[in-house]
Amino acid sequence: MFDDKDYAGTEEFPEVDPATSFPYTPIFNNEDDESVKVPAWLNDPRLNHNRGDSTFAGESSEYGDFVGLDDLWTERHEVTDGMIDIYSTWVQFGIDGFRIDTVKHVNTEFWQEFSPSVLAAAQEVTPDFFMFGEVYDADPTYLSTFTTEAKIQAVIDFGFQARSIDFAKGDPATAMRDFYTQDDYYTDTDSNAYQLPTFTGNHDMGRAAMMLAGQGFSGDELLQRVELANDLMFLTRGQPVVYYGDEQGFMGSGGDKDARQDMFATQTQQYAEEPVLAGPSGSIERYDPDHPLYQQIAGLAQLRKDHPALVDGAQIHRYASSAEGVFAFSRLDPSDQIEYVVVTNNSTEPQQVSIPTYRAWNKFSAIYGDDAVLRADNKADLKVSLDPLSVEVYQAERTLRKRTEAPAAYLTSPSAGAVVGGRAQIGAAVPANTFAQVSFMARPVGTQEWSTLGTDDNAPYRVFHDVSGIADGTLMEYRSVLKDIDGNLAAASSYGIVGDAPATGGGAGPVGPVEQPENVSVPGDHNSEMGCPTDWQPDCDQAQLSLDAKDMIWKGTRDIPAGNYAFKAAINKSWDENYGAGGVSDGANIGYAARGGPVSYYYDHATHWVTNDAIAPILTAPGSYQSELGCSDDWMPDCMRPWLQDPDGDGLYEWSSTEIAAGNYEFKVAHGLSWDESYGQDGGDAKCCAVGARRWHRGHHHLRPGNSCDHHQHLPSWRRSRPGRGQGVLAQHGLDCSARRG
Repeated sequence: MFDDKDYAGTEEFPEVDPATSFPYTPIFNNEDDESVKVPAWLNDPRLNHNRGDSTFAGESSEYGDFVGLDDLWTERHEVTDGMIDIYSTWVQFGIDGFRIDTVKHVNTEFWQEFSPSVLAAAQEVTPDFFMFGEVYDADPTYLSTFTTEAKIQAVIDFGFQARSIDFAKGDPATAMRDFYTQDDYYTDTDSNAYQLPTFTGNHDMGRAAMMLAGQGFSGDELLQRVELANDLMFLTRGQPVVYYGDEQGFMGSGGDKDARQDMFATQTQQYAEEPVLAGPSGSIERYDPDHPLYQQIAGLAQLRKDHPALVDGAQIHRYASSAEGVFAFSRLDPSDQIEYVVVTNNSTEPQQVSIPTYRAWNKFSAIYGDDAVLRADNKADLKVSLDPLSVEVYQAERTLRKRTEAPAAYLTSPSAGAVVGGRAQIGAAVPANTFAQVSFMARPVGTQEWSTLGTDDNAPYRVFHDVSGIADGTLMEYRSVLKDIDGNLAAASSYGIVGDAPATGGGAGPVGPVEQPENVSVPGDHNSEMGCPTDWQPDCDQAQLSLDAKDMIWKGTRDIPAGNYAFKAAINKSWDENYGAGGVSDGANIGYAARGGPVSYYYDHATHWVTNDAIAPILTAPGSYQSELGCSDDWMPDCMRPWLQDPDGDGLYEWSSTEIAAGNYEFKVAHGLSWDESYGQDGGDAKCCAVGARRWHRGHHHLRPGNSCDHHQHLPSWRRSRPGRGQGVLAQHGLDCSARRG
């Protein structure tokens, strides 16, 4: 008895007997079958898993035969070496690349040896050889493990496929924003999300037109929505893959054989009778270069050829509507420093939005979807009007402004001494409105050599460091190095201790403007106490919060009898979009104990964090910068634009902004939206400079600056910790109140 996982990736393996060692005894139908496979080692039955057909669940997903096809025992070094030899031989014929099927049904150790070996052999013949795998899953946190841990160059982006169809059918644009923030999971030293093949439909799941028709769309509107999905595929990061026949309007009726129509005049009755988008049904040849989808795809391909930044330029999020509406982003090639702005509208109504860009007063000319010439204002915002279900692309006239020094950068995670576990987020904040690339490195404290983790070119700047192979208790040093558009550098450091992975919160914070929903409610088992007919009723009028225009926070106060309750935040009077503990979509209920009397509820749609003042005091950071944020005046503790939040539940309350101009500022921490309880420097009444990362301990009330502060750009984040049992001094990392203007 042995576990083959213990031998995977090694040159050793125990002896086995085909007659006694397997759950399923392998047999040959005749003598000829015993030697029919080439190369000869494939005929050895000991080199198969011999478990019978896969159930595609549990370990059978990896060990079982694939619908009758023998499953090779890829944990054995003989199989790994043999497959490397086969594929390395094929590449000698000048093959451009491999699409590898069913990658997730093979153990990781196999790919860790196979992928680098085959790629090295291929690049001797074809320098730009490309190899990608099919992993039928839409979760980037899982998909990315095959490009990072398993070392495959790329995987087919099923995540994009799902979100592109959702967007084309009219789902909230924020879903696209949130999807792209997860691109950082793919970032390592030799690959990133820009390499992923993207698609809208394929032979397994069916075509985009069929999926959108299934949502009730037809005729011209269906065509527009299919075109919208194509636009998204060709204009966002990744390598677009068009499923044959999509350019001719093929729709099909499902996946597999229901999505494999003939390009020639079909003799299959089912295909001949199926509707064709923007074309006639029937048994006719389908090679029409004048078909509107052919014309659109050809035009998009030419657009990418003429403007390489749309192929592999950095993608920077700019705008997302919380309902159907606008999703906008920039593309930028650092070598030519010309910004492109892509604005999409999945609503059936015209939209007018203000899109942030990198340079004030820059002129932008439409190169796709319109012929307008626009100019950014003094804040570098570009006002764009869009028709329903349309896409427009604008090219800047001037390059980004030259910089003489790098913008400020702050390593925000891990905070000094925090636990790093699993795939630990290593993140940095770059408050300045400028393009930058941030590289991350790590090393055990006491060693000399840095290991590069990866480089990120858009906010949120981060990578994910897999520390699962590092011993608990190891002290890790982390460093971020920022490089701006002109090659100026800035560095920041922190450290963490390897341990159990901390609980995750609601994901990345807001990036760019976010449209507010029409309604936000707090359904829970307190609704009947509020006067609702039943509990957990998101459409109950008494459970609705109101948006405070002064700080864009949803608020409401209700009298709640003493007792224990739970609640969540629901959007637009429905459970379709809701947020629970940690700001997590469809997250856990949020529990609290009411003492009897008024309870005030608060929800931030930018971060999805929802809480009330029965759980903990509401903390803000009023200061001399609040008017810059949009508050009516400075030093307003009840203006919640600088609201300190703790969505990840690690006890550190944070807030950050890029809305503050360079200069000197002061702030304090206020409890309960008033000056009745507030704390400044060293726990006293003195005000502290508004810069840097801080920990705030409510038990000791220390807000102490550090040693040097170079505040020449914007205000980064600060942190405050909950009261606890140990010492609770405020820790500040290399910052004080002596600031200079940039």
